[in-house]
Amino acid sequence: MKNRILVSLPLAALLAFPALAQTSSTQTQATPTTTQSTDTATGKQPFQAPAREGFWGRVNPFARKNYVKRQTDPIRDRVNELDDLTAANGKAIKDTDSRAQAGIKLASDKADVADQHALDAANKATMAQQSAQQATTRIQTVETVAGNIDQYKASNQTEIRFKPGQTVLSKNAKDALDEMANTVKGQRGYIIEVQGFSSGKGQVAIQNSQKMAESVVRYMVLNHEIPVYRIYLVGMGNAPVAGTDADAKTKHISGGRVEISLLKNDLEQLSSNSPATTATADQQAK
Repeated sequence: MKNRILVSLPLAALLAFPALAQTSSTQTQATPTTTQSTDTATGKQPFQAPAREGFWGRVNPFARKNYVKRQTDPIRDRVNELDDLTAANGKAIKDTDSRAQAGIKLASDKADVADQHALDAANKATMAQQSAQQATTRIQTVETVAGNIDQYKASNQTEIRFKPGQTVLSKNAKDALDEMANTVKGQRGYIIEVQGFSSGKGQVAIQNSQKMAESVVRYMVLNHEIPVYRIYLVGMGNAPVAGTDADAKTKHISGGRVEISLLKNDLEQLSSNSPATTATADQQAK
């Protein structure tokens, strides 16, 4: 009997030691250290060191299913949280990149609009400068014309011959007058000087020269509608005519003739510049 008790005591102690070790390990796992840092991506405390399991420590060949599940569930939860956090970070990065690209495109569009406005302003400034130059040129032209408004220069001359005692225009005379009249249609700033010359003496010659000049004026007014106020008529009679050479003496003519001179001033030049200036002003107004 005594021998049985001596054998049972060591065996009981051997069986009680693993249970005591497991209880101690469980208590250690149940009271986690509160001094661990929580500075992690998920905001949770880091994993604790694996607890000892029973008599075998960390590697338990007889680990149960619940023990394995208890050890792997926290890891699986942390992995899932990390996946969610990674997906959220990726979405945030994608949204930030999209907003950045939209901002860059908006800034680029505004820069293009600003460049176009600057180009339009430069074109308008150039047009304004050109208009100012044209206005200056026109003012100078007007001043020149105004200063020379009564200065007429001979532009064209025609001579009509008459037989002695005749005042009727011939076919050649009418053709010459038609040619001259066609050059002044629609123009301004001109006058027509008509001088009649006749052979003979005294008042008879003056009257004949006056009649020949009047026939010329009558034809131009009736057939070409030239205003009468643009025609100046004078009967010169048998006034001498200067020779063509400087040293030649004046001489009298035989028969009759009429000299028609077309005189112009600078007003025609002013009117010719008006259409171009008006067209430029119209373009600028558009």
